[in-house]
Amino acid sequence: MEKEMMNLFVGKTIRVDRGGPESRSGKLLAVFEDFFVLLTEKDGVVYYKTNHIRSITESAKDDMKFGLTVPEKFDFKTAENFVKLLEGIRFQWVRINRGGPESFEGVLSEVNKHFASLIVKEEVVRVSMKHIRNISYGLMVEKQKNSDSGKSKGNDSDGKNDDNDKNEDKDDNE
Repeated sequence: MEKEMMNLFVGKTIRVDRGGPESRSGKLLAVFEDFFVLLTEKDGVVYYKTNHIRSITESAKDDMKFGLTVPEKFDFKTAENFVKLLEGIRFQWVRINRGGPESFEGVLSEVNKHFASLIVKEEVVRVSMKHIRNISYGLMVEKQKNSDSGKSKGNDSDGKNDDNDKNEDKDDNE
């Protein structure tokens, strides 16, 4: 996707790609030389390399739901290109490629124009720069609580919790 076309969507809610593990919906915050910044509800701020994007979807009726309010002075990392962005988040806990078998999570330790190195447990993983589709480093916006709702998050209409108890136990043990 070209920068000029992507700039038309800044401030709008879009879906990146039509499906698959890398597809996400969110508010397009900014566009740079070879990447753009997407704020998603689930993953927070995700930086997408533009050369990996197959499609951008915008609702003709502007009915894509985005449940976050972006703070007025929301601060996220910017850089003139993707390599400089990664240099700016070195030593941060990052997630490279949101899904699928080539998803990595660890501390970003080294960056150059050919590869990025992650410390993953007791291993150093070098990921070819041309195979990085997107990256995030944990920058999130919290959903505002709806004070006039009688239901708490995770409860369905009959008041029962719809969360899986096994998932709660798993989270407690981690």
